Amino acid sequence: MDFEYYELLQVSKTASKAEIKKAYRKLAMKYHPDRNPDDKEAEEMFKKINEAYEVLSDEEKRAIYDRYGKAGLDGHMGSSGGFSGFEDIFEEFFGFGGSRRSKPQRRTPYNLDILIEVELEFKEAVFGLKKEVDFEYFTICEKCNGTGAKKSHTCGTCGGQGQIFIRQGFMSIGQTCPHCDGTGQVIEEECEECKGAGYKIKKDKVEITIPAGVDTGMRMRVSGRGNEDFDKRRGDLYIEIHVKEDKVFKRRDDDIFVEVPIFFTSAILGDTIKIPTLKGEKEIEIKPHTEDGKRYIFRGEGIANVHSGLKGNLIAILKIVYPEKLNEEQKELLEKLHQSFGKEVHEHKSIFEEAIEKVKGWFK
Repeated sequence: MDFEYYELLQVSKTASKAEIKKAYRKLAMKYHPDRNPDDKEAEEMFKKINEAYEVLSDEEKRAIYDRYGKAGLDGHMGSSGGFSGFEDIFEEFFGFGGSRRSKPQRRTPYNLDILIEVELEFKEAVFGLKKEVDFEYFTICEKCNGTGAKKSHTCGTCGGQGQIFIRQGFMSIGQTCPHCDGTGQVIEEECEECKGAGYKIKKDKVEITIPAGVDTGMRMRVSGRGNEDFDKRRGDLYIEIHVKEDKVFKRRDDDIFVEVPIFFTSAILGDTIKIPTLKGEKEIEIKPHTEDGKRYIFRGEGIANVHSGLKGNLIAILKIVYPEKLNEEQKELLEKLHQSFGKEVHEHKSIFEEAIEKVKGWFK
């Protein structure tokens, strides 16, 4: 079942980190398994609260969630924090390392994967290109080794372990300590180099090959160009495509549409006109008495599918255009044309006159 993180923690979307932590502590105490033994609903709620806090307490995860929802967090969850219950089960049964609980591995104060947006012109998305992308990534502050502290003391809640443990029968489930955010240390004085963040920002650039046919919302992955961990290894860079709209061509999947304006006289008398295509131009023969909205389909003249390479269609739609203003000579000519139709004009009028009289009779 889906649930909304802000609603779960009962905070607004503009809540500060301190407000989120305060709300989490209050709810965590309320639904803690030790306070609600054998209560499956409370246990499930406790898990959901922890999941919500893990996301909203992390600036990068929260930014991704605010913009893309849970779908945007795919590939980002689990790179920092979370439950480590299965490790505790093995330790409790088999006593690995001679100690019931071992200190968890240090985690970075950010996600290792990065998500950025790259904007493309319509032509670039249709035909593909090589493009150099500038972006920023995080690296551990060497001066404080990622602690964010010039001076710190051991967290009294987790005893420096970075995790707190919850017993559920014979099981022991570990979760990130909310008081020190899993570092095991509480900052007394911030690091001057990173201002307490534990990391610094570096600039980078990468050349990517964008295949023909990409569309808005599609993603590309560049391995090893994400944020840096304690061992100088980098996560992945995810690039989300956004394609600008074109003034002439409108895209729907792999088909493209072109609205073709024609003057009303051309629609009546017929004409031959040229239309733009992705390869240049094509001619369309307009037959006399062509209706507004008529479609001309050119198969295989659309966009190449980014996966299969098969091309969609080019669809030209006629739009009849009428003059906005007429001079005296034009009015006179149109009046003569109108009168020249004689009986045909009056036949159309009589149809509506009969309909009006019929409708009047409905209300007598």
